Amino acid sequence: MSASNQSNTNSLPFLLLGIPGLETLHMWISIPFCFMYITTLLGNSMVLLTVRVDESLQDQMYYFMCMLAAIELVFSTAVVPKMLVVFWLDVREFAFEGCFIQLFFIHTFTAVESGVLLAMAFDWYIAICNPLRYTTFLTSSRTTQIGLLALARGVAFMIPLMCLLTSLPYCKTRVIPHSYCEHMAVMELACADPSLSNLYSIIVTTLSVGSDSIFITFSYGMILRSVLRLSSREARLKALSTRGSHISIILMFYTGGLFSMHLQMFSLGLNPHTQSWWWISI
Repeated sequence: MSASNQSNTNSLPFLLLGIPGLETLHMWISIPFCFMYITTLLGNSMVLLTVRVDESLQDQMYYFMCMLAAIELVFSTAVVPKMLVVFWLDVREFAFEGCFIQLFFIHTFTAVESGVLLAMAFDWYIAICNPLRYTTFLTSSRTTQIGLLALARGVAFMIPLMCLLTSLPYCKTRVIPHSYCEHMAVMELACADPSLSNLYSIIVTTLSVGSDSIFITFSYGMILRSVLRLSSREARLKALSTRGSHISIILMFYTGGLFSMHLQMFSLGLNPHTQSWWWISI
């Protein structure tokens, strides 16, 4: 395909189907998503505002919570408004550039969130296993540097993937069988061999999310060993209860990511609307 023809085809919009097979229910399905989006905006904005104005919360743990809140704001805003436009107005066309911008934000901030969760596990590891070094090692400036490093890593991983994807010609059907643009769905629409993009994606996922989950598991293993060595039962329960929410976030993030990845790579015999429901729910 010539460069001019590729440029012409790549200027055409993609088509989002929403939830295939449940088009008549899109209006009803949009209600919980709209409610969750508003709740996400208000809740995370409140977290950021509270930490900002309350001097007693000027602590590394709350800084990491602010990072997660900011990530959720960016992530949800990148996905939900366009989804609601599809559900409410049945406007399914998504500009070529807009689709890839959304894809960039989704996958970049997935990697950033993984990095922040790793930093939070490391924060707790220092607090439990080396408490005397906690205030000197994890200063406010160093916490900020960790957050910026997580962001830089996510952007650095995604730029080559974006270059690989946008360089492919998309001359097949432009139909994406769910409500947002993500790597696997877009890659399948290319009419050239996308194996290089797929290989890079697998390597990046293994290096970022895969390695993060391994280090998080190791950190919590060391933390659990230290907690179980405490002589007081009350002290053990208190130490574990302080990070129960963090453990829940980690389990939801990585379990949901694994479900999403496998549903995108393998059909598993599921109907299209079932797969789409899993994609947008996760």
